[in-house]
Amino acid sequence: MIGLKIKEFFEKHKNAAVAFSGGVDSAVLLFFAKKYAEKVKAYYVKTQFQPQFELDDAKEIAELLGVEFEIIELDVLSDKTVASNPKDRCYFCKKIIFETIKSRAEKDGFEAVLDGTNASDDADDRPGMKALEELGVLSPLRSCGYKKADIRRIARENNLPVADKPSYACLATRIPPLTEITEDKLSTTEKAEALLRNEGFTDFRIRYIDGSAKLELCRNDFSLLFEKRKKVVNLLKPYYKSVFLDLKERENE
Repeated sequence: MIGLKIKEFFEKHKNAAVAFSGGVDSAVLLFFAKKYAEKVKAYYVKTQFQPQFELDDAKEIAELLGVEFEIIELDVLSDKTVASNPKDRCYFCKKIIFETIKSRAEKDGFEAVLDGTNASDDADDRPGMKALEELGVLSPLRSCGYKKADIRRIARENNLPVADKPSYACLATRIPPLTEITEDKLSTTEKAEALLRNEGFTDFRIRYIDGSAKLELCRNDFSLLFEKRKKVVNLLKPYYKSVFLDLKERENE
């Protein structure tokens, strides 16, 4: 049983340094670490790529579970390769972030860093997973066979408030590869997506395309968009020169 495997994992890794994002995967990982490990600490790396609500969610979960929580400020755009946004940008970004976490965790007496990658994640489509492997970061949810549906079920059963939180990719994914990432573009994306979230939109993305916005919506949000079309356009007008709609349903990242 996968439940037994996760317990056995923490019997081997009694000190758990968890890279914590505030999403459902890392929340369930932190829950297991708190339940089975002897020593636990959550590390949240705050970069220009994370919106404020992710940090707020992470703080809430860490406090709920009674886990020590540290915020590490990191300027990822100071790395020219990351800022230039190559197709494998995620690899370079993850490497910087996890090198930072590993360094801090080692000073705190942790031998290994854990992340929330699960068994549903496709390694071929996630260059960041290569960086995790190179750095020796462990992904117990993945190695113990937990898929996304398992993780959401466990989160609901244990009353974690992020149980139904949509998957969230960092703000940098809104900018097309080979288009330079700037703080202004990231800030604009965060503000614009926050406005739509306040209007009731749930699982969506606003893609930056040469100064314009392309909306990608899940099935349930199409009717809401047509209901609020004029308001959405007016909300986004200060940030983008045009607003487009992708007629395909949004696919998970």
